[in-house]
Amino acid sequence: MRMVTVTRETKETRIELTLNLDGTGTADVDTGVGFFDHMLCGFAKHGLFDLYIRVSGDLQVDDHHTIEDTGIVLGDAIKQVIGDKSGIARYGNFILPMDEALILCAVDLSGRSYYSSDLSFTFDKMGDMSTQMVREFFGAVASSAMMNLHFKQLSGLNDHHIAEGAFKAFAKALDMATKYDDRIKGALSTKGTI
Repeated sequence: MRMVTVTRETKETRIELTLNLDGTGTADVDTGVGFFDHMLCGFAKHGLFDLYIRVSGDLQVDDHHTIEDTGIVLGDAIKQVIGDKSGIARYGNFILPMDEALILCAVDLSGRSYYSSDLSFTFDKMGDMSTQMVREFFGAVASSAMMNLHFKQLSGLNDHHIAEGAFKAFAKALDMATKYDDRIKGALSTKGTI
């Protein structure tokens, strides 16, 4: 079972996160930001990951530290749980329809951090979550996990659908990238390591 628990404490946030890549999609999430919790539960369900998160953050300031720091911790958990990447597919991509929104996500567990996104939102907030924090969250995940992470918004008008499409597409792409393939010996790289 590929499972890890990561904790992080700063003057702004206190986070405990457990990730099981080989789960069933069970989520127990409380970040203090309801819309963000909804997105993380969708991520767990559609990636078939088991996810436990407890966050105590400085929400009296805003949602920035809570969401970005959760991204840092989730990225760290992904990096730890995939280890030396031996035997895994490494790459994953998915195009996810969410009503009028169509979101493409591509992942390379390359050991190099790169994030690119053209997700476009109309309003400043979705429930109690700032729309700009979608970018900050995924950027933090990509940096901390040392992965390439790309999003392309092929269509979409409703901010909720665009954000939810991104979280679910990321889940599917990550699930694909972390799958074992019996044909792969060691890390999938001409260098022999990633």
